[in-house]
Amino acid sequence: MLSLSNVQDARERVEAVARRTPLEYSHTFSDMTGAEVHLKLENFQRTGSFKIRGAMNRITTLSDDEQRAGVVTASAGNHAQGVALAATRAGVDSKIVMPEYAPITKVKATERYGGDVVLYGADYDEAQAKAHEIEREEGRTYVHAFDDEYVMAGQGTIGLEIAEDCPDLDTVVVPIGGGGLISGIATAIKEQYPDVRVVGVQAEQASSAADSLDKGTVQVLDEVDTIADGIAVRRIGDTTFEVIQERVDEIVTVSDEEIAVALTYLLERSKTLVEGAGAVALAALIFEKFDYEADEVIVPALCGGNIDMNTLTTVVMRGLVETGRYLKIRTELKDRPGSLENLIGIIAEEKANIYAVRHDRTSRKIALNATEVEIDLEMRGPDHVDSLLAALRADGYEVEVLD
Repeated sequence: MLSLSNVQDARERVEAVARRTPLEYSHTFSDMTGAEVHLKLENFQRTGSFKIRGAMNRITTLSDDEQRAGVVTASAGNHAQGVALAATRAGVDSKIVMPEYAPITKVKATERYGGDVVLYGADYDEAQAKAHEIEREEGRTYVHAFDDEYVMAGQGTIGLEIAEDCPDLDTVVVPIGGGGLISGIATAIKEQYPDVRVVGVQAEQASSAADSLDKGTVQVLDEVDTIADGIAVRRIGDTTFEVIQERVDEIVTVSDEEIAVALTYLLERSKTLVEGAGAVALAALIFEKFDYEADEVIVPALCGGNIDMNTLTTVVMRGLVETGRYLKIRTELKDRPGSLENLIGIIAEEKANIYAVRHDRTSRKIALNATEVEIDLEMRGPDHVDSLLAALRADGYEVEVLD
């Protein structure tokens, strides 16, 4: 099984290209939770993700013949960029198979880091099958995203940094996709400080590790569907599962809505941009998915910051909705002068700000002399939302809150 010495051996190789990322105390989230919260800002890592650590350790430990033959991997984003940069820095040729749907920003970034990108397949599984085909045909070494002890050891260097920078650590909270990150971090911490708790976090709709730990064997999900695309994996690794069983104390799950709220809080209050997978550890903490004591020293690992701009817009909007900062309503008005003015008057009295108004006189659900109105509103929180809805309904409006 992966050992502390493996992680320590990886450190010098990893430090040749990866940054030592900050560990920062957060007044905001400490006040919010009652714990002493320190954020491990791995979203500031080169390539925007921890993946460069494991990729660098794996590639630089290849034999001379393997390095001359080159490497191949499959990824939709973070691992692709990590392998491309690590290979280029080591003077190794890399071929990266990415699904045809992969965001163009991630494709271009992988190419800029020196990877030869092959677009193939509708999803990761099809891209991975193509990568293994290239592995066989060209004699390249396949660099697995997580189920590889060298990769796991490279990721574990984060745990060494956390332990050194936070000597009073009680709990570390780590995202789980395939399990490479948490396996490395848990090994680095538990072998030095066995009393420190390691909590893993998955998205509810991609909970292969949680299901596997519960049933005692690796479980394969039929599908995954989450905004945390960086941890949207249908199964964890066989090697990582062994480490998780041995060294991870608990695995919890968070919803996409909770992830969106955590991401929004980080952006608004800490001025820190993360991707969905980078927000799950904090989401588990602020939504109390695991028990903790007042003043407990907790480190959530923010594992990545590579978020597509279109996705960011959607996620932030969802976060604003969940925190009562944005409201969409639908109601019906008589189609006559003054009807809209009266509705807007109530909204103005409640001091809500209107973003947009949409009329629809063609809906078959309303009378011929009526109009359906949808309004987008900027709000100040859940109490403000409740107050506005109560005022509208008190004036006779039938109001539907839209998702």
